[in-house]
Order: sequence, then structure tokens, then C-alpha cells
Amino acid sequence: MKKRIADLPDFDMAQQLKSEEDIAAYITMVIEDGDAAELAHALGVAAKARGMSEVAKSTGITREALYKALKPNAKPRFDTINKVCAALGVRLVAQPANPH
Repeated sequence: MKKRIADLPDFDMAQQLKSEEDIAAYITMVIEDGDAAELAHALGVAAKARGMSEVAKSTGITREALYKALKPNAKPRFDTINKVCAALGVRLVAQPANPH
């Protein structure tokens, strides 16, 4: 029996992010792509996986403001990104672009 694409379940990346390691790998992959808007979206997906209310409480940012800051094509401030990463249990790290 053939299945129609419309009958397939929607993929939700947040359901795949079960640990801090999963979140860190996902965020790292997005950072490597170099798209700032996609980073904001990815942080939103990770926050959804962890629980947006819990992340909002940990960051000191209202849930509504967090949704707004992390929506696709948003341009959150660095301190917002840093607070969200801390609440997710991950940190941004700089590495040499061309290691010897």
C-alpha cells in the first residue's frame, strides 16, 4: 500500500533533542552553517525541547519575549543567546578555523 506524503507525521526536531549532548551537536551544526537567523531558530527549537517555560525562568526573560527573540529570522542580542545557551546547559566555544 502506498503512503501519501501528506499522511506522514510531521518531523519535529525538538523531539530529537533529548540531552545536552544532542542540543550541543545540533547548535554546533547550525553555527557551522553561518546563518545567524537559523541560529536563533535552532535555539528556539532547543528551548522547546527543554521546555520554554523552564528556559524562560532560567534566563530571566519572559516566555513571550523568548518566543519572539528565538523565532525564525529573529536577531537576538548576544546576551540573550548566551543566557539561553546557559539555560540549555551548553556554551558557545571559539576554535581555530585552520588548526595546524
